[in-house]
Amino acid sequence: MKRRDIIEFEVGSMEFGGESSTLIGKRKVKMKGGITGQKVKAIVKKARSEKAEVKLLEIVENSPIETVDACKHFGQCGGCSILSVPYEKQLEIKAEQVLKLLEEQHITGFEFLGIEGSPNERLYRNKMEYTFGDEVKGGPLTLGMHKKGRHLDIITVDGCYLVDQDFIKILTSTVEYFGEKDLPYYRVNSHQGYLRNLVVRKGVNTNEVMVNIVTTTQEDFDMTQYKEMLLNLGTEGEIVSILHTLNDGLADAVNCDELKVLYGRDYIEEIVLGLKFKISPFSFFQTNTKGAEKLYSIARDFVGDNKGKVLFDLYSGTGTIGQVMASTAKKVYGIEIIEEAVKAANENTKLNGLDNCEFIAGDVAKVVKNLEEKPDLIIVDPPRPGVHKDAIRDICGFGAKEIVYISCNPKSLVLDLKGFEAYGYKVEKVKCMDMFPNTPHVETVVKIKK
Repeated sequence: MKRRDIIEFEVGSMEFGGESSTLIGKRKVKMKGGITGQKVKAIVKKARSEKAEVKLLEIVENSPIETVDACKHFGQCGGCSILSVPYEKQLEIKAEQVLKLLEEQHITGFEFLGIEGSPNERLYRNKMEYTFGDEVKGGPLTLGMHKKGRHLDIITVDGCYLVDQDFIKILTSTVEYFGEKDLPYYRVNSHQGYLRNLVVRKGVNTNEVMVNIVTTTQEDFDMTQYKEMLLNLGTEGEIVSILHTLNDGLADAVNCDELKVLYGRDYIEEIVLGLKFKISPFSFFQTNTKGAEKLYSIARDFVGDNKGKVLFDLYSGTGTIGQVMASTAKKVYGIEIIEEAVKAANENTKLNGLDNCEFIAGDVAKVVKNLEEKPDLIIVDPPRPGVHKDAIRDICGFGAKEIVYISCNPKSLVLDLKGFEAYGYKVEKVKCMDMFPNTPHVETVVKIKK
């Protein structure tokens, strides 16, 4: 086996994050994608005596475990890589992957409470971020997701199984409307063009809808007709917010230079476990509302009786978890580096009549040093890279008897747990929560004790 060879093989084990690992002879072959039992054709990118990296070219034969009808975009859109696998099997695979990662780091002696499935395995997303482009060079305007393995090609995902019909209706109507206007889409290579993104958010429990059209300032276009078209779509949810975000940044990301409110307000509201939250166009909120209710319920069970206790909610985002825990706590301090999220968190505490929550903007590793009050319990919900080693040291320095760690990335989780163990903590129990059905991702809740 050498670089640029085309090889065929049967996919071995699936690893967390959407990769697969297959033993071919004595070589461990790593590949992005692949479902156990699939027969595939791939090109060799790197090859050494004991390991190799390959790129998937073609699925020659489906796996015996692929028994579910997938959407019409499956295999083209890079989103739902395991949609063709029955949901119970998906859960089994994810639980095994998390246990394997824990085992590889020699983390033992804990109670494993299995994996909780999402209340909805389809139509569960409350937010979609679509991109304008074309599917083939010079083709008609498209609006949707990047094609699998293709940075520039965009496919209009009008048959997506992850969102309800309001999303599909807004998506298809938007691409039809702007397709007739002959406006150029933004090209990331030349930084020229007007149409960039469409972001749709929906309150699952409130039925409120936000539509945010993102463009550059390279054209002077009146959005009045577009706004009227949206309001006359007859969506099941109520459109309470239509926004126009101006973004001239070079990065291929939804950023805001200026925000215009075309209709209604600049936020929607959502209710989670009886608490009300304002969701602004750029604030983080779990994309699976019903799943989030289950996730926070697991975390609340792990926290247990927190009556009269001081809680630190680190990497607190818009304060959802801290506020869920606040009803019986003495005090909740939330720390989050994104100032807009902290502002939203403090507004949400007022919305919910909570006077024992305080959210502070700043880097966790720095802010925790300046808090005079010591925590009885710490909740950690970091971004995908996990907790910085200096922050682990400072968190452990508080001497809290218990820490509940909510992770969106078990790969960084297990490394952080080793860090906590070095400071005298022990993993007590672990439970997975599938927030992202049909994708390779999973959340994990861990309770560690001093």
